[in-house]
Amino acid sequence: MIITATELRNNIGKYLTLASSKDIYITKRGKIIAMLTAPFQSETQTADDISDIDNRTNGEFRKEKQS
Repeated sequence: MIITATELRNNIGKYLTLASSKDIYITKRGKIIAMLTAPFQSETQTADDISDIDNRTNGEFRKEKQS
C-alpha cells in the first residue's frame, strides 16, 4: 500500500493497525521516503519488498496510490 505523508499524519492510527498485516510505503512529493512495516517480518520478506520497489515505475506507484 502506498500513501502520502499527509495521509499518514491525518490517519496514523489506521495505518499503524494496517502495518501489522502489510507494508505501507510513505511518499512525499511523489517519491517514497519511508516504509512502515510489522516488527517481526522476516528480513528476507523485507528484502523482497524493497526489491519490488526498485522494479516498479513511478506510473505504477501513482496508479496504486489512487486506488
